[in-house]
Amino acid sequence: MLDESLLDSPEGLTEADRRGLLRGAAEAGACVRTAARHAAEAGVHDLKPDGRPRAVLIAGPGAAATQAADLLGTLAGAGSPVTRLAPTGVAPVAGALRWELPGWAGSVDLLLIATPDGTEPGLSLLAEQAYRRGCTVVAVAPARTPLADTVSGSHGLFVPMATTSYDQDEPLAASAPGVLWALLTPLLALLDRVGLLTAPPDVLEKVADRLDRIAERCGPALATYSNPAKTLAAELADALPVVWTEGTSAGPAGRRFAAALAELSGTPAVVAELPEALGAHSALLAGPLAGRADPDDFFRDRVEEAPALHARVVLLRDRPIGGLTAAPAAREMALGHDTPISELEPEEGGELETLAELIAVTDFAAVYLALTSRA
Repeated sequence: MLDESLLDSPEGLTEADRRGLLRGAAEAGACVRTAARHAAEAGVHDLKPDGRPRAVLIAGPGAAATQAADLLGTLAGAGSPVTRLAPTGVAPVAGALRWELPGWAGSVDLLLIATPDGTEPGLSLLAEQAYRRGCTVVAVAPARTPLADTVSGSHGLFVPMATTSYDQDEPLAASAPGVLWALLTPLLALLDRVGLLTAPPDVLEKVADRLDRIAERCGPALATYSNPAKTLAAELADALPVVWTEGTSAGPAGRRFAAALAELSGTPAVVAELPEALGAHSALLAGPLAGRADPDDFFRDRVEEAPALHARVVLLRDRPIGGLTAAPAAREMALGHDTPISELEPEEGGELETLAELIAVTDFAAVYLALTSRA
């Protein structure tokens, strides 16, 4: 159950945050600037590509690499297919994971390696295999790691990952806010240079500015009633989040939100894109998880017994209301089943800015839910 008193206690939240999740969310804008600087110093802006790659392959462990591939694939569109290379192994640990290039990969393809670790032998072997095949290799990982040595030694491009200057008491979570931006930003700069998407330095600076503004609006010092992230976390307490997205770039934001809820707070969530979500989740909202099902028992012991789990729709949209939209139908379906609905829509701006806002608000919400549900 969510501890609402902790939610409005900045000191208590800081004490509970042993993994530095809040600080990572608050410093997302600074992380983008640092990562962009590292990319420039590594020579990304000096590259003279011969043309677009036939395909872009992304490899790395955990949620951050998966989400980076999802975001880059969405932003790149049909320019070049973006494919994540899923690892195999007996356990999700650095020494056990292995990656393999597709049989067709060759000199016209681009391999991106993104990892917050850099000690994975499987990624070093993948970089060596790509070099033998003639693939262009670019890696983002912590400096002075085995992967950094391998990529540099095989004529690839290595970009040091932007890291924090403080240590954590617990291992860094793959869905931690700072990890995504530290890995994603150099890859955005690279694919901008290749011509697959638009992310020049001025756009990345706007993204950092937007993340800074969200940190001010969603920080721990602001009370729940004026803090959209705390409000969303409180609304999702004891609920099954049903995340619906509308708009191309809102899809990756919704999938990241569901992954962060699961990894950081242990909260299961389902996610789908509108308008298909209305059909995919209609039975869910009509079933035992709907708000009208199993109404609150008047005789329930509210101290010892947790309330029944009910669904709550979270609608993420990356475009303003108007035009061709399934949002009215989504609201009608949710409310028709007595299911409450929360809505997030970013302020106007470029595609990367609005996407960053959706990610930032939901990152803060996932962190607040994680900290207060563990108390």
